[in-house]
Amino acid sequence: MSDATAGTTVETGRLPRVSAIVLAWKAEPLLRRCVETLLASAKVDVEVVLVDNGCTTDDVEVLGKLPQVTVVGEGENIGFSGGCNLGVAASTGDYVALINGDAIVEPNTLARLVEELDQPDIGIAAGAVRLADEPELLNSSGNEVHVLGVSWIGGFRQRETRAEPTETAGAMGACLVTRRTHWDRLGGFDHHYFAYHEDADLSIRTWRVGLRVVNVPDAVALHRYEFSRNSFKYYLVERNRLMFVSTLWGGRSLLLLAPPLLALEAAMLLLAVKEGWLRDKLRGYGWLWQHRRHLRERRRMLQAERTVPDREWMRVLTDRFDTPLMNPPGVGVLNAAMSAYWRLVRRWV
Repeated sequence: MSDATAGTTVETGRLPRVSAIVLAWKAEPLLRRCVETLLASAKVDVEVVLVDNGCTTDDVEVLGKLPQVTVVGEGENIGFSGGCNLGVAASTGDYVALINGDAIVEPNTLARLVEELDQPDIGIAAGAVRLADEPELLNSSGNEVHVLGVSWIGGFRQRETRAEPTETAGAMGACLVTRRTHWDRLGGFDHHYFAYHEDADLSIRTWRVGLRVVNVPDAVALHRYEFSRNSFKYYLVERNRLMFVSTLWGGRSLLLLAPPLLALEAAMLLLAVKEGWLRDKLRGYGWLWQHRRHLRERRRMLQAERTVPDREWMRVLTDRFDTPLMNPPGVGVLNAAMSAYWRLVRRWV
């Protein structure tokens, strides 16, 4: 079944078969409701693949007894990327849904996302993720991706004003649906990401093969979101940003963006010194060096995979840091300088 024809199950009278991949990690108070609401989804035939990624309660045992729930995993935390890959490998649906264990979908959410994927030029359809404790406010209306590789949630704490789906650079991994054929075409996530940036990687790769990523305002998921700051997160976010840019950006793009990329790297080193996570930043450099062969091979694969030139797909990126979660001093001056530089060099990308 090709990407362009994967959405024809409705025409045959069979409900679209959706495999919802849910990771069970530690003690998640919303996990049972997450699985139960997925199974109650309307207008789709849902199987839930529950990945035991280090669950510390009896939730996996209890949920595993429900019809249409398959449990995989050995109870070890293999990361979001590895866990999702394991879950998809055990699934059978024509569509793959990635749903956070701390997210509650509305009855029509999966069907609405599958409906968007009936359009052959759409590769990923993501839900409008709202804050579970303040459901009138958005958690994400789609993730932003900066030309320097930084990614963050878009629309945070804003009210929903959209009536139609909108294009987005990145789909938030908390609630997205794609065709199995598209997942298989891209090979899923690179498990080396472990956590953070893997959804940006999948999304940008989708744009690079000529398919769109959209966020659907009436496909709602409520998310128990917590913005955490810890040294392990800093290690992963910074390491993964460099892996993301170095494998996906074309050679000319990297050359043209080298000055601001180096400036950002210097700024992150200074921030790491100031905030006390320099060891984690340096640890990331060590990991990248130790895995340089993997990075070379992955870059070779991703550059061969691309069918859309950087000049075209990079239109979905932003050149501004615009999020209340990341607002360093002088951000206005930085944004003005970066915007001017990007306008100058993007014609040669």
